[in-house]
Amino acid sequence: MFKRGTLVVVAFVLAVLLTACGGAPAAPAAPAATDAPVAAEPFKVAVVMPSTETDLAWSQAMIDALRSIQAEMGGEAAMQISISENMFNVTDAAAALRDYASAGNQLVIAHGTQYGTSMFEVARDFPEVSFAWGTATDTGEAEGFTNVFSYNASAEEGGYVNGVIAAMLSTSNVVGIVGPVEAGDAKAYIDGFEQGVLSVKPDSTVNKTYTGSFGDTAAAAEAASTHIAAGADVLTGSAQQVVGAIGVAKERGALWLGTQSSQASLAPDIVVATQLYDWTGVLKDIIAKIQAGTLGGTAYDLTLENGGLKIVFNSAFPGVTPEMQAAVDTAIQGISSGVITVLP
Repeated sequence: MFKRGTLVVVAFVLAVLLTACGGAPAAPAAPAATDAPVAAEPFKVAVVMPSTETDLAWSQAMIDALRSIQAEMGGEAAMQISISENMFNVTDAAAALRDYASAGNQLVIAHGTQYGTSMFEVARDFPEVSFAWGTATDTGEAEGFTNVFSYNASAEEGGYVNGVIAAMLSTSNVVGIVGPVEAGDAKAYIDGFEQGVLSVKPDSTVNKTYTGSFGDTAAAAEAASTHIAAGADVLTGSAQQVVGAIGVAKERGALWLGTQSSQASLAPDIVVATQLYDWTGVLKDIIAKIQAGTLGGTAYDLTLENGGLKIVFNSAFPGVTPEMQAAVDTAIQGISSGVITVLP
């Protein structure tokens, strides 16, 4: 047993030792601070569209633009893209729009005017999510919406230029058009194409067929066959259905002019040029606005002047002459400056 004197000595020794070591025991060391930045959440965008992302037409033009922006931003870590393809059924599309809005996407794109009514219904229920739709000009501002963007393509402009090319190429002075539904950018393109043909050869015959469908490739093929049988040696058309028409043109030796996305890969020997829809600038601006806190309210339009519409010749097609290129340049300049009014 320790005696009282012994305890006093021990306490004295401990006090001396603690003083020599710098005082009371130090508190446990705090975890080392890290300089690594906290990873930013990726920007999330979802698209509902009527055909596949490789349709060489309407849907692919949008997806190509999104993929380009994604790569520029730094890949999937910076931007996530969700896609619903082949949404022909509007009810199914509406459900997909709602699911995407619920899943934390900052931008939900309804890529087709047929989805407009459903999109506005969903947009009203998700005021903190941005929506975009096209081709359209209505952002819902009159109804109090502040989270809707719209986008349009002045397709008649590139249609006119393609019509100029068609007239210069045609030896029969008969051209054929395979349209989907007589509305929207498809009708604008076709009307502009006709005006372009007639501006070069007023006596030309322009035969038009609307199949009543965006994706009926068999109907498009039949329409192309009918046009060629009637003497057409140059054809054009719109929407994803044109794959069928191009196949017939290739078999029968007719030339093709495209719109929306390039179809040159299908038939490089007969596809002459394409009016390309480039949505990149529109989407970049929408994303920038959302990141800055503006969720909607802007209506966009692709034109030749702002570069959203581009006329691109197929490098594999051998029949482009300097005279044709000059005529195209003149038409583009005239439309951009207002000298040429495509649809009076």
